[in-house]
Amino acid sequence: MWLQVSLLGLFCFTLTSSSQTENQASFSRSTDQTGRCHYTFTVASPEESSCPGGARKPEIDGVLSRLTVLEALVSRLLAGEDSKSEEGLQEAYAQVTGERNQLQEEKERLNRQVQELQRRVSEMSQEAEVLRQKPCQQIPGGAQHENNQRPASALPDPAYSNGAYQEMKAEVTEVPASRLLPEGNHSITGCGELQFVGDPVLHRKADSITGKYGVWLQDPEPEGSHYTNNTVWRIDAVGKDVRQVFAYEDINQFSRGFPMKVLVLPEPIESTGATVYRGSLYYQRRRSRTLIRYDLVSESLASRLDLPHAGFHGQYPYSWGGYTDVDLAVDEQGLWAIYSTNKAKGAIVISQLDPKSLEVKKSWETNIRKNTVANAFMVCGRLYTVSSYTAPNTTINYMFDTATGVGRAVAIPFKNKYRYNSMVDYNHVQRKLFAWDNFHMVTYDVKLGRVSS
Repeated sequence: MWLQVSLLGLFCFTLTSSSQTENQASFSRSTDQTGRCHYTFTVASPEESSCPGGARKPEIDGVLSRLTVLEALVSRLLAGEDSKSEEGLQEAYAQVTGERNQLQEEKERLNRQVQELQRRVSEMSQEAEVLRQKPCQQIPGGAQHENNQRPASALPDPAYSNGAYQEMKAEVTEVPASRLLPEGNHSITGCGELQFVGDPVLHRKADSITGKYGVWLQDPEPEGSHYTNNTVWRIDAVGKDVRQVFAYEDINQFSRGFPMKVLVLPEPIESTGATVYRGSLYYQRRRSRTLIRYDLVSESLASRLDLPHAGFHGQYPYSWGGYTDVDLAVDEQGLWAIYSTNKAKGAIVISQLDPKSLEVKKSWETNIRKNTVANAFMVCGRLYTVSSYTAPNTTINYMFDTATGVGRAVAIPFKNKYRYNSMVDYNHVQRKLFAWDNFHMVTYDVKLGRVSS
């Protein structure tokens, strides 16, 4: 009986172990891609919960992801998707190479300059050594006799006899320009040569684009009682049909911008060459060589006449342009026209005009081309030209005397304070230059000296 119970217990234990083994083991069979059969038998470990080395799986995953990114980049490069980046690198490389070559050339140029300077220093050192060793020339007997008669203070310094050098010093003192004029010459009341032009004095600034350049002046010899020598006349010369003339009672009303009258011309005016003289406005008709005298009192056309052979509308203007082919001017000797002709080949021609009929009395041809100067004006029968219309510090560079028919270069300082001087006229009564400089209406005091012999 006991034996039967023992066999029954052993059989139950065997069944239990067999059941647990079946729960922890597995068997599988599969065929791979090549067609071979694989048998797999898997048994779970009863003691280990995980396989050794399992904690490194994240690192392996990271490496796999980076490899995947690299494979994608290689694929893009092989497919040509990064051609732009490659071109950019090539361009940057070419730029760097060019800069390197430029620096190399600059270095070579500087080396050449250094070598040239060293050569010159060497030559100068040799010349200085030769001068030190060379004895002084002996003074001829006659000259030596004369030197013996001089006082001791006038004899040469002994330092020169042994080849030594003496340092020379000079002191420079600033002197006002007015003191450079000969004594008494700058205060004469009659005619003379222009000696000095003062700084510009501002009276008014134009408030619109039509005032970029124009004409403004006062009549030095007015006629009648309607207008005086205090009356200011102004013409804004920008436009295709310039006809308006503004009249101001005096310089104060002009500065404040209050005209007392506006006249309308019967014919349009050309550029900035007009002038006022003895109660009339003289100007060039637009796009023609016709001169017009307009009576300011009767407000009517008094006379008109063509200026023979004169260039017009851009043929022979001043250097700043503006159709300044004919420039009318007034001085102590009357009315003048400054222009050029085909015969003169662009050189300035001066003609004295009859104030009533506008006929030419006499003409002079100069040797200075009109388009090489910025402006011109007459003083005491002499033509003066301004070198530049934009340079802030320029000069009156040429003078032609109609009394002698001779011209010469001069150098009288002149200032274009606002750097676009389009009109310069002389008023012989006030001894002033009237100018229109880039919207600004200014005057200059002038001083005359006696005629140089």
